[in-house]
Amino acid sequence: MTLTVHRVSESVSVAGQLAPESMAEAAAAGFRSVINNRPDFEGGPTQPTSASMETAARAAGLEYSFLPVAGNFQSEAEIARFLELMRSMPSPVLAFCRSGARSARLFQAASSQA
Repeated sequence: MTLTVHRVSESVSVAGQLAPESMAEAAAAGFRSVINNRPDFEGGPTQPTSASMETAARAAGLEYSFLPVAGNFQSEAEIARFLELMRSMPSPVLAFCRSGARSARLFQAASSQA
């Protein structure tokens, strides 16, 4: 698997859905933390669960956080939590969702509050 990311700042990148095996690749690419913004089973039963992603991330030496948000709306509380995670997790941070768009929107909204 080749990791495809979009850098949105010096310390944050976003990506579409990752697999557990992507965590070792993310660590090898220099990422230190992962934020999963996709709710479990949003894509059906074949989507990796947060638990499986967290296990793989930690095995690869990455910090991991699960902040599931809807694709069409992110609340002020979710945006504030994303900002908190960006500030507190070791960087660089890789945030992912289905396509990367919702993670990018969260980043933009959080950045405007910083």
